[in-house]
Amino acid sequence: EIIGSIALLEAPKGMAKEAKQAASEILKAQKNIKSVYQKIGSHEGKLRIQKLKRVLGERGTITTHKENGITLKLDVAKVYFSPRQATERKRVYEQVKKPERVLVMFSGIGPFAIAMAKNTPAVQVYGVELNKTSHKYAVENARINKVEAKTKLFCGDVRKIVPKLGKFDRLLMPLPKGAERFLDVAFAAAKKGCIMHFYDFEKEEDIPQKAIGKITTAAAKSKRKIRTLNVVKCGQLAPRAYRVCVDFLVN
Repeated sequence: EIIGSIALLEAPKGMAKEAKQAASEILKAQKNIKSVYQKIGSHEGKLRIQKLKRVLGERGTITTHKENGITLKLDVAKVYFSPRQATERKRVYEQVKKPERVLVMFSGIGPFAIAMAKNTPAVQVYGVELNKTSHKYAVENARINKVEAKTKLFCGDVRKIVPKLGKFDRLLMPLPKGAERFLDVAFAAAKKGCIMHFYDFEKEEDIPQKAIGKITTAAAKSKRKIRTLNVVKCGQLAPRAYRVCVDFLVN
């Protein structure tokens, strides 16, 4: 996995020698890579931070990553960011064809919000992020990409902030683990005709019914009707397990 000038290596425990050899080959083959870090364990806590250990190359975990015509500055040791989702982010922002009011819940360093602000006719894009470091980089990234006028970024709990922001034409929930706990907040912020993008982790045999079931249950509690538009696999987590996005219309 490559983020800017940093390569993140997955290597099992007890394979330090092999990890160092692989890091050496990466640095030789790709001159734009300055550092190789090894992932330790999995993403942890509600902020989904990945522990890292330097294998070879320069010290430091701050880098600049480019995707979808935008530049993103971040610290790979302090924020959650997946470069593998660039294609999925493009798939979603390409659906914005008119001056929509958009909300990105769990907005991170701003990849969705900033790409939408820069590449679409959206009139305003809001982002809400709990991680203070991620929010700091999102604000800086909005400035770097010159979209400050079209973005409104907030740091804090979506349950406290989103109800104060009004109603939206499009709403994204790129929190693949546990996003269903916040569907009530999302439905309360959705205009009639709002398009929502809900992300979930599911086993292959449960796609799409389990994710759609979560949405349908929450919609009934919020007294909203939904219509599924699309279900997309957007990343494999393990054998027969995927990150899934459900696009749906809210009435």
